Amino acid sequence: MEALLVPPVAFASDHSWLHLPTDVHLLEDLAPDDLVAEILANGEGQLADTGALVCQTGRFTGRTPKDRYIVRDAQTTDTIDWGDVNQPFCADAFDQLEERMLASLSGRRVYTRYARAGALPDYSVRLRIITTLAWHNLFSYNMFLRPDASEPTDGPVDFTILVDPAFTASPAIDGTRNANFTILNLSKGVILIGGTGYAGEIKKSVFSALNYSLPLQHGVLPMHCAANIGKDGDTALFFGLSGTGKTTLSADPTRHLIGDDEHGWADNGPDEPAIFNFEGGCYAKVINLTRENEPEIYDAIGPGAILENIRFVPGTNTVNYADGSVTENTRCSYPIDHIRNARQPAVGPAPKHIFFLSADAFGVLPPLSRLTPQQALDFFLLGYTAKVAGTEQGVSSPTATFSPCFGAAFLPLPARQYATLLKQRIEQYGTQVWLVNTGWKGGGFGVGKRMALSHTRAMIQAALTGALDDVPFGQHAEFGLSIPKRCPGVPMELLNPIDTWQYKGMYTAAARRLANAFAEKLKEI
Repeated sequence: MEALLVPPVAFASDHSWLHLPTDVHLLEDLAPDDLVAEILANGEGQLADTGALVCQTGRFTGRTPKDRYIVRDAQTTDTIDWGDVNQPFCADAFDQLEERMLASLSGRRVYTRYARAGALPDYSVRLRIITTLAWHNLFSYNMFLRPDASEPTDGPVDFTILVDPAFTASPAIDGTRNANFTILNLSKGVILIGGTGYAGEIKKSVFSALNYSLPLQHGVLPMHCAANIGKDGDTALFFGLSGTGKTTLSADPTRHLIGDDEHGWADNGPDEPAIFNFEGGCYAKVINLTRENEPEIYDAIGPGAILENIRFVPGTNTVNYADGSVTENTRCSYPIDHIRNARQPAVGPAPKHIFFLSADAFGVLPPLSRLTPQQALDFFLLGYTAKVAGTEQGVSSPTATFSPCFGAAFLPLPARQYATLLKQRIEQYGTQVWLVNTGWKGGGFGVGKRMALSHTRAMIQAALTGALDDVPFGQHAEFGLSIPKRCPGVPMELLNPIDTWQYKGMYTAAARRLANAFAEKLKEI
C-alpha cells in the first residue's frame, strides 16, 4: 500500500482570542431566539411565514475563489499546493490587515460564538467566530457543531474567524486583488473575511482549514461529500459537484442523514466510527425547491433557518422558491436536526459503498458503473461533471468540468495526497465505488433527455442492498467501465448508454472524445 508522505506539522492552539478594542459592545454565544431578535432589530432580515429568516448577502451571492489567499510562511511554504486555487499571501501584510480589521470594530456591536467542527472528539477542531452581523452569527450556530452544556466555551481555540462585510481592503496597500477577501493564516489559526456578506465564505474557509490540518495532523481524509447510513449500519458516501444530485440522493427517507456536504474518514477499527460530519447543519440550494421533489429539505425550513437571496411572493411573506432574480444560488442554512431522519451523533462506520455523481451533459457515461480501486482513484482525481448551456455566462454548449477530489477549490494540499488516502481506505475496508451518471441519455443536452430520478434512485438502492451482487456485468468499450446487464426497477435498454442513442456511430465518437479528455486531464493532475 502506498504511504502518504507528509512532513510533521504543529498547529497553534493558544492564539485563540484576538485582542478586540475595549469599547466593543460584545454579545457572546447568544441563543437563536435572541439572535433572531437582534437580526430583526438591526434590519438584517425579514421573517417568512414559515418562521425562517430571509437575508440578503449584498453584492456577492456566492464565493469569490480568486479573492481567497493562504499565508505563506515557514510551515506552509513546502506543504501547500500553491497556484491559482491557493494564492500566497505575505505574513506581515496579514498581520497589518488583521490589526486594522480589529481596530475598525471600535464602538461597534460585535457577536462572537464558540463552536466546533468534527463530530468525532479525537478530531474535533475548536472555533471562535467573530461577526459584525447577527445573521452571520446565527449562520455559524446552524452550520457548526454546538457545544453541550458541560463544555467550556472560554478556553483556547484552534481557529478564530473574523468576519466583517463592511471592512474592505486596499489592494495597493494590502496586496489583495479586490476590496473583498478571504485569507487563511493556517499557522496562526486565524481566518479573515472582509468585504463580502456571503455566509458560505465562513463555512468553506473552515473546510479549507480542515483539509489542511486533518491529513497532516491525524491522517484523516477530509471529503467534500454527503453521507447517510441504513438501518443495518451501512454507511454510504455521495461525491458530486453542484447540480449532480448529491443533496437530493443523500436525503433518502429510508436512511439516516449523517451530513450533506463535509466529512472526514478516520482510520479506525471496523466496529468504531470512522465517517464523521464536520458540520452541525446543512446549506442546501433551494432554487425551484418543492415539497414533492425534496420533502426533507422543504420541511426543514422553519424557525431558526436562514434563507439567502430569496424573494417573497409579491404582497406576502411567502417564499417564492422559483424566483432566481437575485441569483440562481439561493440557499438555506439550518441545523441538521431540522431533518427528521438526521443521524445523531453524526458518525458512522467506514462506508460499504461510495457513489461518484456526474451530470454528463454529453450523454455518453453509463447510468451506473462499478469501479475498480484504480478507476476510483482516477475518477476521484477527475471530479467530472458537465456544465450545460444557460447555467453560466458564456456557456453555450455542454462543457466538461473537472474539480479534482470533487472539491478542488478547498484543497490546500496536492490533489494526489487526498487521492492516495482514498485509495488506501477503499482497499483497506473493501469499499465498493460506483460511478453514477445523473445527466443525459439518448444524446447530449438539447437532444437527449435527463435521467429519471426514479431510475437513479433504483440503481443506488440496488447497489446498497446487494441486488447487483449476482448480476452479470459487461465492459464499456470506450471507458473500460463495468456495467450491470440488469437492475431492479430500471429498463434494461437504459443500462448501456449506446442502446439509448439513435445513431450508434455518433455515440461512439462522442464517448471517444470524452474518454480522450479524461486521459488528457489525468496527465495534468
